[in-house]
Amino acid sequence: MTNRIHEILKNHSSELLTEWFSNLSNSGVRRDALMKEGELREQCAEFLRLLTQATQNGNVADINASAFTPVREQLERLSRSRSLQGFSPSETATFIFSFKQPLFDRLRRESASQPQQVAEEMWTATQLLDKLGLFTTEVHQRTREEVIMRQQQEMLELSTPVVQLWDRIVALPLIGTLDSGRTQTVMETLLQRIVETGAEIAIIDITGVPTVDTLTAQHLIKTVTATRLMGAECVISGIRPQIAQTIVHLGVDLSGVVTKSSLAGAFRWALRRLNQNVQAPGSQAPGKV
Repeated sequence: MTNRIHEILKNHSSELLTEWFSNLSNSGVRRDALMKEGELREQCAEFLRLLTQATQNGNVADINASAFTPVREQLERLSRSRSLQGFSPSETATFIFSFKQPLFDRLRRESASQPQQVAEEMWTATQLLDKLGLFTTEVHQRTREEVIMRQQQEMLELSTPVVQLWDRIVALPLIGTLDSGRTQTVMETLLQRIVETGAEIAIIDITGVPTVDTLTAQHLIKTVTATRLMGAECVISGIRPQIAQTIVHLGVDLSGVVTKSSLAGAFRWALRRLNQNVQAPGSQAPGKV
């Protein structure tokens, strides 16, 4: 029975390819703006060739077998490419599922006088193509998830800019909520910047952080501790009245951390700490900050 499927794939490849390609073209999954006709035809021909080779030993049940490795590799390339091109998972899986009709038609013609055998062969072919179709869907979804994770990581890096305010003074303005993943990125970015600039004071400004809960406060304390281990002092600025009340209510101990209500206040403190004399705007007394 299984050899019959292989024989049909081998002896009627040209007819199968023509009917299959026609089905794909009529289904609209090619999308002219995303894929050229020649590219789709080449993908169909390659799949049919690799599937014929994979089934020559009679195994059509286990697509994880070594014989199906070239088939899986081709489908993985195809699924990843289509995911990045903007095809949906169903459009990608249709590449496989649309092959059922020409294969089933050929099976019926080849075994017309043996209905029981036709039913068994069609069920075997259905299981094979369903497994391969689901495989393309899994790869497609995995590729989408990888893209999303990469974009999230890029957004995290963009949302944690460490700027140098002055000689030996850097600042990290935070906007949005802080979770464990983002805190790790914040910490790594800040510590790396301290090394690059030789900064002695790092200002973490949380003016753009909407709320501070126990977990957020713990993340901040860990970042302060890590900064101190790098030999730099850390100041937390942007402590609004509501946040100050919340921290007190939560019982979070920030007594060992320098805090300021604004970034400007933290910058003035940092300048004094480094004995930098800068005249404040509008001040008539030189040397006062």
